[in-house]
Parts: sequence; structure tokens; C-alpha cells
Amino acid sequence: MTMTRTLGRSGITVSAVGMGCWAIGGPLWGDGGQPFGWGEVDDDESVRTIHRALDLGVTLFDTASNYGAGHSERVLGRALAGRRDGAVIATKFGNRSDEASRRWTGTDASPAYAVASLDESLRRLGTDHVDLYQLHINDLPASAALDLIDTLEGLVTQGKIRAYGWSTDNPSSARAFAEAGPHCTAIQHDESVLHDNPDMLAVCDSLDLASLDRGPLAMGLLTGSTRAVGRDDVRGVAPEWLVWFTDGRPTPQWSARVTQIREALTADGRTPAQGALGWLLARSPRTVPIPGCRTVAQAEENFATLALGPLPAEAFAEVERLLADLRPAGAAR
Repeated sequence: MTMTRTLGRSGITVSAVGMGCWAIGGPLWGDGGQPFGWGEVDDDESVRTIHRALDLGVTLFDTASNYGAGHSERVLGRALAGRRDGAVIATKFGNRSDEASRRWTGTDASPAYAVASLDESLRRLGTDHVDLYQLHINDLPASAALDLIDTLEGLVTQGKIRAYGWSTDNPSSARAFAEAGPHCTAIQHDESVLHDNPDMLAVCDSLDLASLDRGPLAMGLLTGSTRAVGRDDVRGVAPEWLVWFTDGRPTPQWSARVTQIREALTADGRTPAQGALGWLLARSPRTVPIPGCRTVAQAEENFATLALGPLPAEAFAEVERLLADLRPAGAAR
């Protein structure tokens, strides 16, 4: 039986682990040659990966208008053709990009762009509605986010979206947005065994929101892989916020922490990735990790977690003991 969770106050049922679709977008470039994608990708393998995820019980697929400058949405739409009814599609808006050059061209938080971006996403996805529409500007002032509420509620009324949310790591902003928006149902934020966010989980608890967990495998660090990545990969020229990799290789001090908890994560026979996902499922009933996949093998490993379930209580406790120094002092847990 596939493990499921409820997507906050929307009541939408989703698989307890979803598929992140950033990597299948392929390259995207920012200013100064900064890579915003995960390098070249095989679209046919991406489609096979999505199909395998569906077969393993995955129903939630998280993408964005700017992943590969729209390419991720196109590939997801192709893969879901004829299977749309079995999928919950989450996409995002707020980052402009040029499809022809595959370049990021800046942010736009205007209500008009929220509407226009949705129409483009629907066209690329080949569907008439998106289940979860998420603001994709992490550090946007709450006042600007609140200016979007009426527009987003209007899109719900029109049937173009079922619910909406915000991808942000600011708990106070998330709280203000969710309190103002009747159909706000999820906050997407950084959450992994190496980076717990109890304050954001407390917001989700208090307002009946889902916690969509991006970076659940610390951008691949928690898989235990030590291979180097190229300079067309966001990890190869890591921006300031990406601490897990340095010059395309796992950052030594973080690799050491993964080694430290490996035995606890794998105590019941899981792989390290399955253990890290299981930790998230044990952490809160609201968490829905969305690991990225671009191969069938990655899908099979990650989504086996739906059958394995949460990390056992004793293993979870041991991980917490080993990582106590990383846990925010005095934060809600």
C-alpha cells in the first residue's frame, strides 16, 4: 500500500514522497555564466523516470516555469499525457526565463505576471489546471506576496488552480501569506536531516499546511555519492546558499556528517537516501519530501521509501543524538 499524505488544508491526497522535476529541465544559465540547472539531460530517460515514479505510486510532481526555461514542464507534460488524472502537478511562478537562450532573466512578482506565467505553464504542461501554484521568490517581502492573494484566489475561482503556496525559507513571511490566503495550502522550504527547520514546521502545524521539502537529499550529498559534477551543474559553481558542494565536489565537513549518521540511517537495510527520506517522514506528519530524479534507477531507489515508510523511532533518535549540535537551540520541535 502506497503511503499517502494530505496536502494541507486543500484536502488533496498525494503520495508521501513526490518527485522533484528541477533536474529534468536541463541547463539554465544566470548572470556571469552561473548555472541554474543540473547539466545536460536525456528527455527520453526523464519520461521513463516519470512513468516509473507513477508505477511506484508517486502522484505528486513538482516543477517550475523556469526549470530549464520551461523545458521541465514540457517533459512532464509529455510524460503525463494520458495519465494526467493520476498526477498532482505543482509548479511555480516568479522567475522569468528565455526559452530560446535558456537564460534566467530576473524575477517578477506582479499579479499580471502570475496570470501570464500560469497560462504559459498550462500550455507547456498540456493541461487545463495546476493543482498547486507556488510563488517562487524565496526572499520576496511579505507585503509584495500579500499583493498576490486576490489574484491567486481568482485563479482558484476560475478553476485554473486548485490551491497555492510559497517556496520560502522565512517562517514569518510564510505565516502572513497563509493567514491571508484561504486557499494557501503548502509552504515549500529547505528541509533535510542535515538542515531541520522546526520553526517552519511549527507554522505548517498551526495553519494546517503541507511542508513540501526541497533539498531532502542535500542536493545529492545524502545519497553518499562522492563523484564530481561539471560546471554546467548548479553544484559545480555553487551559489552562496548551496553549502553542500564546493567546486563540484561534496564539501568535506558535510560529507563527514553524512558518514557519521550513515549507520543509523541504514540500520533497517535502507540505502542512505532512503534513510534520509525516511527521517523526513518520521519528522512530521506534514512533510512531503520531493527528491529530484532523472534516471529510472534514482526513481526506484527514492520511491521505495513509499513502501519502507518512516525511519524507525530508535534510528530517528540516534540520528538526533548524533546531530544535536545542528539542531536550532530553543526552536519549536
